[in-house]
Amino acid sequence: MAKRDFYDILGIPKTASADEIKSAYRKLARKYHPDMNRNDPKATEKFNEVQEAYDVLSDPPKRKNYDQFGHAGVEAGAGAGGAGFDPFEAYRRAGGQRGGRTTWRANPNVTVEDFDFGGGGTDQFSDIFEQLFGARGPGGGGGRAGTRGRSRPEPQRGADVEHPVQLTFEQAARGTTLPLQMSGGGRTETIEVKIPAGVKDGSRVRVKGRGQPANGEPGDLYIITHVAPHPYFRREGLDVYVDVPLSLYEALLGTKVEVPTLDGPVTLTIPPGTSSGAKLRVKGRGIERAGEKGDEYTVVKVIVPKQLDDEDKALIQKLQSKHPLNARADVPWR
Repeated sequence: MAKRDFYDILGIPKTASADEIKSAYRKLARKYHPDMNRNDPKATEKFNEVQEAYDVLSDPPKRKNYDQFGHAGVEAGAGAGGAGFDPFEAYRRAGGQRGGRTTWRANPNVTVEDFDFGGGGTDQFSDIFEQLFGARGPGGGGGRAGTRGRSRPEPQRGADVEHPVQLTFEQAARGTTLPLQMSGGGRTETIEVKIPAGVKDGSRVRVKGRGQPANGEPGDLYIITHVAPHPYFRREGLDVYVDVPLSLYEALLGTKVEVPTLDGPVTLTIPPGTSSGAKLRVKGRGIERAGEKGDEYTVVKVIVPKQLDDEDKALIQKLQSKHPLNARADVPWR
């Protein structure tokens, strides 16, 4: 089955900029990544297809070859001396007509430009072989082999790769190690990646040298963290907050209550007369990051009784008379 067009795979026009190519790749890589689509048997195939398209279109020399020659210009073995290589392709593409001029590129490592087929004869094809092979023919034979060497590619850094992961609130707060499946070059590899403590939703964790390979330094892998919300913890900086309901009587008289933390439950002493909204600190039970550790704050939520009869109301009014309290004495709008 013929390969799909790389631009169609990424859903972009042939005039797309480098930023548009990267944006389209990020969106599709998240959509089809095997870790995010474990129930879709075709997810890996689609992800590999997207990855291959991005590998070519994000690399300017490869993209130029692809735009000129399609898949044949970027497939393995398209370089000089490889399977399927034909040094006379430029002549045939020119129609074999005298006076024709063309530009031919089989591989970014070997470039032959602007040949004039206007009657140069066999000496002209000797020059072609010298430029391609550094000699008068593929076999190497004599002549000016030492004067025209085969061009060497400039070292190029490989493309960076982004990989989304889903973390629990606890994993983000305390750090974790995840096995990740990386697909590329027709194979899948599992690597262990350490996620440091304290990452947030949208953090980028860099893994040096695990991106796309190249003829120079490989690119980097960036882990993009997505942190699931917690049912009762919430984060503010390095601090963790949790709401703890208290009855009116517990708030008035004081009590001891067990509250959850990231490291297990602790018993907290509630002093008498605690108001709703009061924050009680549990030191060192917050988020860890780079050697620092935040605190946990227990936020008191006072629950009052709703069903009161006349006797109850009389008791409360008596209490109010004995202990008058202006709750809005210090509000800023007075």
